[in-house]
Amino acid sequence: MQVQRILDDKGGEVIAVAPDTTVASVAKTLDENRIGAILVRDQDGFIKGVVSERDIVRALARSGDGCLTMSVSELMTRDVVFCDPGDSIDEVMAVMTDRRIRHLPVMQDNHLIGIISIGDVVKHRIEAIEKEAAAMRDYIATG
Repeated sequence: MQVQRILDDKGGEVIAVAPDTTVASVAKTLDENRIGAILVRDQDGFIKGVVSERDIVRALARSGDGCLTMSVSELMTRDVVFCDPGDSIDEVMAVMTDRRIRHLPVMQDNHLIGIISIGDVVKHRIEAIEKEAAAMRDYIATG
């Protein structure tokens, strides 16, 4: 199974904020949209970074609630890791595990076409295993 299958099921909507958006505003956006990370894009649409719940928690631990007035550009991860719609689920799982990240923007021909989370990947992996098990049961039952 490939990343494109996940995007086909969940859609390609990507929520993004400007680099000068406050951490408090980003936390609210994450909560309202029930997402764990958000891309940071400049006025031309170029991806400058990603801010995750983990980034906000770390900032709170280090700076207290004063971090809520900081701009996300001060704590975002600048080295964004991307994947391709043709990447396999196993490849994406390996990247997420090795890099200890939970979200991957999906790029195709230098265009952002979506973002996937570890939850999306696990959900699709479980569905594939369940289908495989059902097929094996059917095969055994029909002899």
